[in-house]
Amino acid sequence: MNIKVEKIKTKEQLDLIFKIREEVFVVEQRVDPKEEYDEFEEISTHFYASVDGQAAGTARWRFTNNGIKLERFAVLESMRGKGVGQALVKAVVDDIAETKDAKGKLLYMHAQLTAIPLYAKFGFEKVGEMFEECNIMHYQMEKYL
Repeated sequence: MNIKVEKIKTKEQLDLIFKIREEVFVVEQRVDPKEEYDEFEEISTHFYASVDGQAAGTARWRFTNNGIKLERFAVLESMRGKGVGQALVKAVVDDIAETKDAKGKLLYMHAQLTAIPLYAKFGFEKVGEMFEECNIMHYQMEKYL
């Protein structure tokens, strides 16, 4: 099994990750499409994960006033349990670490409860109280680069 994670460079690739997000968030988790796609799509750095050439998952990151936000981690149901989530988190954190002005910055995310153990493997810690976002319970998780 070959997991590959690459940075999005073309409109076609962006369309592909939007299909993954549509399947995971809008169809499976019933997130309102108006909540899923936002004004940050163009300023975010997006990633696409595949397993043996098949679409598997996606994620993105962006600079904010609070630090660097990791978000929109989505793995297709048929690809879960194969290490895709870990490969995405590693690729995103590695990419941020190589980015100018990222050293020492706060990395943070709104983590769904089921994903907390995954992010904890990479040194992220829960901060604050549990909260609801798009009808799904989350914790903010943080770490410094």
